[in-house]
Amino acid sequence: MQNEVPMSQPASQPAFVLIRPQMGENIGGAARAMWNFGLDRMRIVAPRDGWPNPKAVAMASGAGRLLDEAGLYEDTRAALGDCTYVFATTARSRGLTKPVVTPERAMEIAREKIAAGEKVAVLFGPERAGLENDDIARANAIINVPVNPEFASLNLAQCVLLTAYEWRRQTVDVAPERVELAGSDWASQIEIEKLADHYEERLDTAGFFFPEIKAPGMKLNLRNLWSRMPLTRSDVQMLHGVLRQMVRWKERGD
Repeated sequence: MQNEVPMSQPASQPAFVLIRPQMGENIGGAARAMWNFGLDRMRIVAPRDGWPNPKAVAMASGAGRLLDEAGLYEDTRAALGDCTYVFATTARSRGLTKPVVTPERAMEIAREKIAAGEKVAVLFGPERAGLENDDIARANAIINVPVNPEFASLNLAQCVLLTAYEWRRQTVDVAPERVELAGSDWASQIEIEKLADHYEERLDTAGFFFPEIKAPGMKLNLRNLWSRMPLTRSDVQMLHGVLRQMVRWKERGD
């Protein structure tokens, strides 16, 4: 059996270890899921259909490099020989006394330990029945995904994807919300002021601010409306254009 090809930063991420995977398609799907989130250290233990597997390569799509560089091992013991901390993923209670953590907490722990120079691995079991107790006994902690208890079975690639996503969240700053500006910039205060002036002027001419006693409050509310709207420069230009066209249309009607 070959060992995995050394990477440039071998301790910068956890190794994802697939224990006795059954279908090449699932191995390829796992590779693709890993690479989606920047992980490329895969270890494969005793794949049922042998190795290499053309179905895995086809399913991996652009992540085929992970398969080329994956380590191949005879058993779980060999695959974990250089690791100092191991997580095992399982959906079922196994009767073993171990810490049980969510994928989020697991990857937080993994980041801390890797930063301290440790080597971390995550075990994923075969598709049909998951990890055996002999495999889980080698782990320091269990990752348990809070899935529907009436349908707790996760596809191998799905489980890899969930864990890889949580790793990415721990290692990359991701804004919880952002706006795609589509080629424009946010409007400045002066641009918003000019837009407000334009509308106030035209609405005043049209007799909108009536009766006169309510006009100051109406103008204030209108200004407040513009300030609450997250307008881009393109939005401002369009709103100016809308008002100009309405005025032209009204003048033609007269």
